[in-house]
Amino acid sequence: MAHTDGFDIVRLDETALDGALALSEEAGWNQAADDWRIFFRSGVVYGLREGDAIVATGAILPYAGFGWISMVLTTRAARGRGIGTAILKQATADLAELGCVPVLDATPAGERIYRPLGFLPVAPLWRWRGTSPGSGDVAAGIAQAGESDRDWIIARDAKAFGAPRADLVASLIERAPALALVMPAANGFVLARPGRAATSIGPVVADDEASAVALLEAALAIIDGPVLIDVPEGRTGIEALLTRHGFTKERPYLRMAHGRAEPFGSPDTLFAIAGPELG
Repeated sequence: MAHTDGFDIVRLDETALDGALALSEEAGWNQAADDWRIFFRSGVVYGLREGDAIVATGAILPYAGFGWISMVLTTRAARGRGIGTAILKQATADLAELGCVPVLDATPAGERIYRPLGFLPVAPLWRWRGTSPGSGDVAAGIAQAGESDRDWIIARDAKAFGAPRADLVASLIERAPALALVMPAANGFVLARPGRAATSIGPVVADDEASAVALLEAALAIIDGPVLIDVPEGRTGIEALLTRHGFTKERPYLRMAHGRAEPFGSPDTLFAIAGPELG
């Protein structure tokens, strides 16, 4: 694909799935094979090979007006050589060529790399981790999404997120239909997906936080086991619910955009993101 900072970065196809999955597993990340397939099928996966091994990856998901950068991973043995930064530069350049503002969710360590490259802070987030007992009690007014709900969920997600991502939303519904819940009275929904080690909840979208709390409570009532959820800072109702259920803050993220500090979409209706890798 390109020689960036002296590295021969190539575009990977789905035959590289096992190698990519091995990288995210080595890093302790929660992505399952189906998560990687989203990038192979709807975006671009970059890689650096040394011999037969994939030693680094990165990915983009182009949307309308902006695009997501994620899955920037390097094996432990290959770290410290600037490979991840080279892949990030390639991803940023490719999105700019498509007319998309590059956006990402940065860890504190990543933030120090991204700021000098022109990424500006947009919004802080927190990763919460806990275990849900799965009580099975779902409040009135909340139901499992049916086929007739799919179009409005996709439209509502697009308004909150800032761009249509119909294939992604449809794949989340199909992967965990029992966890695709709707609250039509509040234009609200919650989606979730099984990961390698925990269920990831998100996005959670609703007109108001009380409705978002009810939707999240319903999802937790169904899930029995480890859970991850990424919440914009300042969602006090969501935070109180998670604290009540024994969840703890694991790490901060900072949403950043290249050359832009304004958020996309309608962040006041977004109470949990799909994940730092998906936006």
